[in-house]
Amino acid sequence: MNFNILITGGAGYLGSVMVPELLKLGHKVTVLDTFMFGQNSLSDVCHLDNFSVVKGDARDKSLLKSLTKDKDIVIPLAALVGAPLCNRDMIGTVTTNRDAIQTLSDVLSKEQRVLMPITNSGYGVGQDGIYCTEETPLNPISTYGKTKVEAEEIILQRENSISFRLATVFGMSSRMRLDLLVNDFTYRAVNDGFIVIFEGHFKRNYIHIRDVANAFIHGINNFETMKGEAYNVGLSDANLSKLELCEIIKKQVPNFTIMEAEIGKDPDQRNYIVSNEKIEATGFKPKFSLDIGIKVLLKGYTIINNSKFSNV
Repeated sequence: MNFNILITGGAGYLGSVMVPELLKLGHKVTVLDTFMFGQNSLSDVCHLDNFSVVKGDARDKSLLKSLTKDKDIVIPLAALVGAPLCNRDMIGTVTTNRDAIQTLSDVLSKEQRVLMPITNSGYGVGQDGIYCTEETPLNPISTYGKTKVEAEEIILQRENSISFRLATVFGMSSRMRLDLLVNDFTYRAVNDGFIVIFEGHFKRNYIHIRDVANAFIHGINNFETMKGEAYNVGLSDANLSKLELCEIIKKQVPNFTIMEAEIGKDPDQRNYIVSNEKIEATGFKPKFSLDIGIKVLLKGYTIINNSKFSNV
């Protein structure tokens, strides 16, 4: 079954991968984006009749009301993402990441469906050896994490919604982000040949960007059985410390030198391991391992060689 879908922030890192996949499946997709990073990542789909694009702000209630009136599904990707960017623009973070979701919820009918990404950084600091499940109390420690957790609470008050708690995303996108951990560390391995790690024992979970897109497609296809719930989305074999991640990258970049600083503090203090069993029980299985993602990043970094692709 094909749907009429609105994606806010659809020209961003995730949307630039998701939108072409949804169009291939025959869905009608409208993207609302400010294009604040000057990206042209969706230029290759402009020739498709089932693609539309609007330049505008996801916080604009009248615009949202106009764009959502005939949509079956809304995927709100518009957000200020990452601790550094959020700390730089606190007002923009709150109004975009949380308040715009409340506005969206207000203008939608009960029948319209929402699939929304938040971050599993909402778990904050976990306990050693204990996996965070969807039942684990949320304890976000960054402004980014707090606003996304609040957005999840808003959206799950609607019956017709799904929340995906995304692990740290990695992989190539036509609107690339070099500041994400795997992408960043791999870039440093290729271009600098070394890295200095702060608090290298901190652990987190990871997921390939194409598997994130596939998770949303899975949610669309299985909406009636999945609705009303939050789901962790990550690689179950990739609950890794930063030092363990560096060693995996070093297998493909042998001259990568890894140094751990004895002093210093990571600005992102999250540290936890995550269970992804709930979404796996619905039939979803990731296809892209860390090794595959790093291999593809190494190809991409033959093309990309400057930091304008960061959110910082």
